[in-house]
Amino acid sequence: MAFLFQMNILFSIVVPVYNRPEEVRELLESLQKQDFQKDFEVVIVEDGSSESSESIVEKFRDKLNISYYYKENSGPGDSRNFGMQKAKGNYFIILDSDCILPEQYLLEVDKELKKDFVHCFGGPDAADESFTTVQKAINYVMTSFLTTGGIRGGEKAIGKFQPRSFNMGISKDAFEKAGGFGRIHPGEDPDLTFRIWKAGFDTRLFPKAYVYHKRRIDWNKFYIQVNKFGMVRPILNRWHKGTAKPTYWFPTLFMIGLIISIVLTIVGLWLPLMLYIFYFLMLFLDALVKNKNLKVAILAIFAALTQFTGYGIGFFKSTMLLNFSNKEAEELFPKLFFKKK
Repeated sequence: MAFLFQMNILFSIVVPVYNRPEEVRELLESLQKQDFQKDFEVVIVEDGSSESSESIVEKFRDKLNISYYYKENSGPGDSRNFGMQKAKGNYFIILDSDCILPEQYLLEVDKELKKDFVHCFGGPDAADESFTTVQKAINYVMTSFLTTGGIRGGEKAIGKFQPRSFNMGISKDAFEKAGGFGRIHPGEDPDLTFRIWKAGFDTRLFPKAYVYHKRRIDWNKFYIQVNKFGMVRPILNRWHKGTAKPTYWFPTLFMIGLIISIVLTIVGLWLPLMLYIFYFLMLFLDALVKNKNLKVAILAIFAALTQFTGYGIGFFKSTMLLNFSNKEAEELFPKLFFKKK
């Protein structure tokens, strides 16, 4: 059955968008330049935006097999579900609107599926040369093995790979049996991945199917984002028994250890702080080698501290509230959930 399925794959690229028409234009331009010779469709889902992308989409009608839908705002997860329900293909590729695809992207996805078919895959994200230094620094810490353990697309990822919805593929069969994305955000992608596993499907990393993920955020927005990531993880651990890992505590313990190591210097104990300095030196050198930019390497240290602080505080707060409160996650953290329609 899997063999027959992979021989007749029709890709449907589903993109939710919220007030980002210029991003949609850049993404569609990159789709127009794909080396892939087979037909594919693009489904744009406008999630209650006040800045419509419809006029941008119209400019690509004669260049791409594209459809556009407008719906009331209900979050990216529900918008992806909406798009997959409207799509005509049998294999969905989920992308964020702030992604740009290299020309070989679809070709690499097709090669991987033909080589070793899987009902759900995820691809890495990378920084394009045109990105700002801040975007490159944030991209580095979000993808580096030294800061995340490679969970967002590193080939050295710890444990079973969990696809992320900025660059994710899922068969129609897996989508229907797993039930699609939930209302939690962020965290809707690992939540779906766990349900895909429970439905009996595998996931796999496609290392060469990367995207350029622009992440148009400043330092404050980055902190808020990673803080939410930290709050979401204990909720997912509670929902999906057996998925919790000791490594999820790393950012919290890292920052507590850093504070303690600084305090210890008052009484003349420098070794703990020196270990932290050595870690940040490794981070700096790795970022410098990979980005070939001194400013990006320096900002990478600040980005890592922002990431560990935001995630660590969010994770600790969520863990304490969930364990010492009788309330459900949605009552404790209403801003992490989109309302039912």
